[in-house]
Amino acid sequence: MKERILVADDNGEIREILKILLSGEGYEVIEAKDGQEVIELFDENIDLVILDIMMPYLNGYQTCMKLRGKSNVPIFFLTAKGMDCDKTLGFSSGGDDYLAKPFSYSELIARVKAILRRYRVYQGKNHEIVEEKLLQRKDLVLDCRHGQVEIRGKKIELTDIEMNILSLLMNNPKQIFSAEDLYEKVWHEPYYYSANNTIMVHIRNLRKKIEKDPANPCYIKTVWGKGYCFD
Repeated sequence: MKERILVADDNGEIREILKILLSGEGYEVIEAKDGQEVIELFDENIDLVILDIMMPYLNGYQTCMKLRGKSNVPIFFLTAKGMDCDKTLGFSSGGDDYLAKPFSYSELIARVKAILRRYRVYQGKNHEIVEEKLLQRKDLVLDCRHGQVEIRGKKIELTDIEMNILSLLMNNPKQIFSAEDLYEKVWHEPYYYSANNTIMVHIRNLRKKIEKDPANPCYIKTVWGKGYCFD
């Protein structure tokens, strides 16, 4: 079956360009002209959502947060708002990746393929990358094969990026991963300086879900000047 991508942008020309590009790569494209329509069209058969930020009714951030309330589908921001603070807001609202307009067609396709590849890993469809075993550290349990996490006996929902970060760290306890190592192993892309902000936001969101006190984490520790490790 074709992977299905829901594209949301209030500019019809942009939607048409994205449809042509993505359809040419074999994806099925569903179009939405605003955030409200995204919520109406979204279902469990959508494999990726591409969101503009500046849309009527519900902007991209609001739409992303609403989707995160019911799904871990990968969400990719494609927008003219390219400042670091905009990217931080995008990741904080639950986005998995962010690309500013104007964009390179080849970079867009490469990002889409990378996001969908990570999502297949998270869903347990590619066991060559995700180890098939159960990890338990104190009251945190990670089922790598099925992509499930429990904390203190309660199941929690993680995005694919959060899942891959946690899996990497738990599979390598006490090992310190620099920001560069972490980014390249989880995102499978060359590291760049501003990627630090991206990593920090995802680590912060992950800590909110698994730590009793995110400000004083007992699982994911920051080793100042070096990186992160699972203690």
